[in-house]
Amino acid sequence: MSDWSVYTGDSDREPHDGIDRLPPPPPWRAFDGEPVLSAPRDADDAAAVSPDRTHRARTYVATPESVQLVNAALVLRRPLLVTGPPGTGKSSLAYAVARELGLGPVLRWNITSRSALADGLYQYDPLSRLYAARQAARRETVSGGGVEDHLRLGPLGTALLPYARPRALLVDEIDKSDLDLPNDLLNVLEEGQYEIPELMRAARHSAEDATAEVLADGTDTPVTVTRGRVRCRAFPFVVLTSNGEREFPPAFLRRCVRLRLRRPGREQLTEIVRAHLDTPPGEAEHLINRFLARAADGELATDQLLNALYLTGVAGLDADSRDDLAEQLMPYLGTTADGDGF
Repeated sequence: MSDWSVYTGDSDREPHDGIDRLPPPPPWRAFDGEPVLSAPRDADDAAAVSPDRTHRARTYVATPESVQLVNAALVLRRPLLVTGPPGTGKSSLAYAVARELGLGPVLRWNITSRSALADGLYQYDPLSRLYAARQAARRETVSGGGVEDHLRLGPLGTALLPYARPRALLVDEIDKSDLDLPNDLLNVLEEGQYEIPELMRAARHSAEDATAEVLADGTDTPVTVTRGRVRCRAFPFVVLTSNGEREFPPAFLRRCVRLRLRRPGREQLTEIVRAHLDTPPGEAEHLINRFLARAADGELATDQLLNALYLTGVAGLDADSRDDLAEQLMPYLGTTADGDGF
């Protein structure tokens, strides 16, 4: 492994501090946000909430191409746009990298057709502030709380805080977004910073409000924001996933490192099964063959194979019943040649 590569893709390796020997950023991708924050170190902190994601991180089978391009994105301080069919491990890659490099719990932004840039940066609830002010007036107390008491940073906004080490951010299924969202992301990801107008207005009106303690995504521990401006220090490891259902603007694409994941072949499928399940080799090979044969005629996802292997293993079925159940657990995800849909 050469000096510029810090991510190895070895799922058996324990988390390490290779991120600390990451080469310096290109001059045009250097950031200097303050005050410097200490990032959470253990991605397994999220296990109590989402053990399935921890399992996927520990069992992810990386390809040489994905290892190389992950390291390229880390060194260049650029987002990694990961495209490919469903079930090829696009989102799991973010968790695997975060675990190996000790980047802390993954910040996740699930995209829908209604998602806007502001949703990823922060959420502010003016109605709750108005209600709190009215309640305070009724009780004749001083205040219903400042702006920061009704504001929380989103996953993107949290990832861009001035952490000493990069955070991992997963922007999942960006191809489902409104047409404007990729372009809206351009400036934020290019500049590594954003502004919170509500806090900026408060800072202009009162010197006491120049700094605010704001809750970050996924934690109840407040962080300091000065004059409503947030600028990163270590550019986050950003994974943008897409099922390839739409084209993105050239200006967006040229700012990303692009990784295309393909359907795993027999050797990689065997390794994936070994990593996830303790399945007898003969039984695993039989179902892998059936999966590959069916995949030649329609779209299947790897987790369908894992589901079939797990369920047929715990059910204790005979060969014929096992094959019938596997057939039902591996329906095509799209329209098949004979016109039947999923």
